[in-house]
Amino acid sequence: MTTGGFILERETVMRPYTADVAAYCDIFSCDDSDLDEFFYKDAFLYENELLGKTYAWISISDPSKILGLVTLANDSVKAQFITNSARNRLQRSITNAKRGMNYPAVLIGRLGVSSEYRGRGYNIGSQIIDFLKGWFRSFDNKTGCRFMVVDAYNNEKTLHFYEKNGFKPLYKTEHEERSFLELSDDEPLKTRFMYFDLKHT
Repeated sequence: MTTGGFILERETVMRPYTADVAAYCDIFSCDDSDLDEFFYKDAFLYENELLGKTYAWISISDPSKILGLVTLANDSVKAQFITNSARNRLQRSITNAKRGMNYPAVLIGRLGVSSEYRGRGYNIGSQIIDFLKGWFRSFDNKTGCRFMVVDAYNNEKTLHFYEKNGFKPLYKTEHEERSFLELSDDEPLKTRFMYFDLKHT
């Protein structure tokens, strides 16, 4: 998914986001204070504790610029703990013989695109998602991974981004998800759990 001829894999190099990379490059900002703080500090703590691995897409023409960052972690979709309607929606494309209680997944823990490069028609976020889809479907993938999942911020812009990239909400309505999470009427539903089936695109 590209616009204006900008191809992320041609214009950038992907590297593990280490403290050395962060020190060499300009400070990354995506104009979201929570994400900025995570990538500035917490990403390295997560890696040290083996809770997440962050990758950076760095400009080839200007190696001080990070265009995007993503933090990934192993996860699973626990079918026995979700509602029947959500389970049916999730398992629809899985053959009966292979249906189980848990399905391996990769979690997009954090995803940020530099504010310097947003709004130029580059579609960097979507290109990162496309890369990840191919990465976890490739022949040299080290483990089985059926789904890509994300707890997406429950706002129109974020939900639209993931929906246009093929993700579906596990729970069809906010009411269904709120009921499953046992949220009271005055508690906000801050995120929506969304998934992408890596086998059926």
